[in-house]
Amino acid sequence: MRTTYIAKEADIERKWFVVDATDHTLGRLASEVAAILKGKNKPIYTPFLDTGDNVIIINADKIKVTGKKMDQKLYRKHSAYVGGFKEVTLKSMMSKKPEEVLKHAVKGMLPKNALGRKMFKKLYVYAGDEHNHQAQKPEVLEINY
Repeated sequence: MRTTYIAKEADIERKWFVVDATDHTLGRLASEVAAILKGKNKPIYTPFLDTGDNVIIINADKIKVTGKKMDQKLYRKHSAYVGGFKEVTLKSMMSKKPEEVLKHAVKGMLPKNALGRKMFKKLYVYAGDEHNHQAQKPEVLEINY
């Protein structure tokens, strides 16, 4: 009888990757990064284990979007108090916190449970081209879609 291979925690090797977000489309880049965080690019991928790698995204302020999304895309939140509803456009979010835009996009593509929260902790986003993870010796990852 053949059995499906299931990875164990000891079998998982985690790498560090650096992705340059310059001139990449927001959603397409976020889906590629989410797949790497999940570990779907590895042959030992197991759905109920975190087999993914660590990802550092630099130049988040140079990300592109298509169409009229800069003016029409809204980020909404509510404080649970009366009148606590707030809306922020993508343009103002990019000017204030460009790294939060990428984090929000990637987080939406990860599982909505404890495993997804564990995967999300392996994502590091920086607005400029500087990061403080040189000690981990990250490899440059070219994203082609």
